[in-house]
Amino acid sequence: MGNRLLLSAIGAVGWSHSPRFYTPMTNDTTLEPIVPTEAKRLWLESHIDEWADATMQLQRFHVDEFTEWLAEREIDDMRDVSGRTVHRFRLDIKEGLAQSTLSQRISTVQRFLSFCASIDAIDPSVPERIEQPSRGRDVRDEKLGDDQAEAALSYLQKYAYASREHALLALTWHTGLRSGTLVALDVADVEASQNRLRVRHRPDDGTPLKNGTRAERYVAISSEITEILQDYIDTQRVDVRDGADRRPLFTTEHGRAPVKTLRRWFQSATRPCLWGECPHGRAKADCDAAQTASDASDCPSSVSGHPVRRGAITRFLKDDVPHRAVSDRCNVTQDVLDKHYDARTEGEKTEQRREYFD
Repeated sequence: MGNRLLLSAIGAVGWSHSPRFYTPMTNDTTLEPIVPTEAKRLWLESHIDEWADATMQLQRFHVDEFTEWLAEREIDDMRDVSGRTVHRFRLDIKEGLAQSTLSQRISTVQRFLSFCASIDAIDPSVPERIEQPSRGRDVRDEKLGDDQAEAALSYLQKYAYASREHALLALTWHTGLRSGTLVALDVADVEASQNRLRVRHRPDDGTPLKNGTRAERYVAISSEITEILQDYIDTQRVDVRDGADRRPLFTTEHGRAPVKTLRRWFQSATRPCLWGECPHGRAKADCDAAQTASDASDCPSSVSGHPVRRGAITRFLKDDVPHRAVSDRCNVTQDVLDKHYDARTEGEKTEQRREYFD
């Protein structure tokens, strides 16, 4: 369904709403009365030429949920929507939702209310006072699964060999390095003849490591990863130097690639639509995340560097790599490793222990 046909249907609902449409319900004479469904129609219409159909459908779904919730509570004038209203809505819908999903829905409602403020439909302070749900817990728990990692690497090996995304994902999945460590690597730190990386703390040059000099170490890599990195350096790497006259490993036209750029590359490489069907039922032609790498973060299945690191560490543990070896390789204490990075289920741990005691 095209955006214009979709909005036509929305408009029909909006105009046939309650006869109390023009009944002021607040004392603020600077605001103009409008029913929630009509405000929704105007908001969606304002984006008709910039959103793909799939984006329009998703935004409509989120705001439909909010306006229907308002209708159930007989709130038929946007002037009566306050920060407390949104807080109660959040409490009512949060049951069964992941924090990231709840955050996405409240963010959409906040954008909708910002639009309403711009057309004098609500107090401008309402969207500014909305507290966004923290996504921290979900981000810590999120990891790249084995199947998704293998599918992504297989696709990149065949269709984007030695690209920056291929080199980045392959190296991180193989080593579990932090994104900050990846940023700090130079071409010279790839010691190909010995199949290893040299990780160094260089704060004076703008590339500190999270744990300082205690994070300095050599990291062994396989000959396959060495070959991918060398081919990337020889054929795909943008040959630039940074402000310290060093040759960064991961670069853009402007110099050393920062963490936020690596995040985009990770998200671009881990979109399932690259190698198969969309698991979220979206049409590739209508999905901004599928069409443009810069919008890859909008894909619910794409992940940034930390989930890749967490997935890699979990895989090491599943493969019975000793905790001490994983701790040293990934520069994380064994206590933190157990608490924040070991994503094995209790069943998986039990079966691994069984192999020793049987």
